[in-house]
Amino acid sequence: MIHPKQLRKDILKSRDGLSAEEIREKSGVICKQLLALPEIQRSTNIFLYVSFRSEVATTDLLERLLAAGKTVSVPITYVKAPRIDAIRITNPARDLVPGYCDIPEPRQEILASNYVAPESIDAIILPGSVFDLRCGRFGYGGGFYDRFVSSAPSAVRIGLAFDLQIVERAPLQDHDELLDMVITESRIIRGDR
Repeated sequence: MIHPKQLRKDILKSRDGLSAEEIREKSGVICKQLLALPEIQRSTNIFLYVSFRSEVATTDLLERLLAAGKTVSVPITYVKAPRIDAIRITNPARDLVPGYCDIPEPRQEILASNYVAPESIDAIILPGSVFDLRCGRFGYGGGFYDRFVSSAPSAVRIGLAFDLQIVERAPLQDHDELLDMVITESRIIRGDR
């Protein structure tokens, strides 16, 4: 079996090979499927990653969730802690600034007043490098999202990925958290966590 680090590297290389047009088109299909889910329609408090580089793009999704009246929080990363917190935003253009690894994050001025307790979140939408048919997920190696989702046990966990990120069975480790579903441009994979 391939080593997790090598699998992550290989999949990310393939994902990075997608053109901006492919990312935009595939992301649009993925986000449309996500918005149609009953789990999202009935959720009021949604945690959403802010896309970076070749991840499934979430900029339009963020705007659509806000326009639908959802409370949307996004991650801020504390590398030394190591953890992420959920911070509510209402205006991405005003509320987000370059943060850890230049990934857009909430600006410092709103952190205390807009903190969202993980246990109040209905749905967590997260990125990853590799996903499998059990809804297993590899992130990027820091464990930030694994720790975060474990602090919100009742939230539905949804991964967004391109088809090329799906493998039959990833070599998960004990700390790798399972998701409830993974959405790609061609299917919705449901897990049994």
